[in-house]
Amino acid sequence: MEHGVLEVCVDSVESAIAAYQGGADRIELCGDLAVGGVTPSLILFRRIREYTDLKIRVLLRPRFGDFCYSSYEREQMREEAQQFAEMGADAIVTGVLRPDGSLDTEEIRTLLVCAGDAGIALHRAFDMCENPLEALEQVCSLDVKTILTSGQRNSAWEGRALLKELQEKSRGRVEILAGAGVESQNIEPLYRETGITSYHMSGKVKKESLMQFRNPQVSMGFPGFSEYEIWQTSEEKVRNARNVINSLF
Repeated sequence: MEHGVLEVCVDSVESAIAAYQGGADRIELCGDLAVGGVTPSLILFRRIREYTDLKIRVLLRPRFGDFCYSSYEREQMREEAQQFAEMGADAIVTGVLRPDGSLDTEEIRTLLVCAGDAGIALHRAFDMCENPLEALEQVCSLDVKTILTSGQRNSAWEGRALLKELQEKSRGRVEILAGAGVESQNIEPLYRETGITSYHMSGKVKKESLMQFRNPQVSMGFPGFSEYEIWQTSEEKVRNARNVINSLF
């Protein structure tokens, strides 16, 4: 019998608790999901450990932007991988590309050593690589746990053809984790189209800030983003996705 996996991406204690109460199998812990996620703080990791017993995979991404990193950034990533592994992270979620769009297997191998028993899951740097099928074989040879991917499209549904091919060609050697735009309404169609049994979602809802005074003359955030909106994981959205997965497996 196949087992469906639900991973929820969170960047706060509140979101982690919502994922836990909604029935997630594990979380991917990030900082600043509004920019696609960066490496979270060690303190945030500790706090979530206090409030839930979920498996925690930790994102390792030193900055917003591409996945071609400087020597300084690589040194930072290696140290952080070791720190989070020592704190009990269940996996380190990361990815490094070369300028030509190929997977930087040497650096990933180095990070595997730093991560120790926690191991490595490859994030959506995979979606930015030039040759996904070549990268799949490289990942399998490195003994990476998971590939998080949208099938190199803006959403998993748009990328379903490549997701199906990856699932078939992986032959169980690595977990293919479908992410980007995943929600309860499209998990079953994605499963029928691709055969993938592992799904990654954020389940975000927008909440209003508690601030009553708001200065209209100045903005501290990115253009187009309101600092008076807070995005958090919805327990209801997670539970709905959990129910769909439970009905399939």
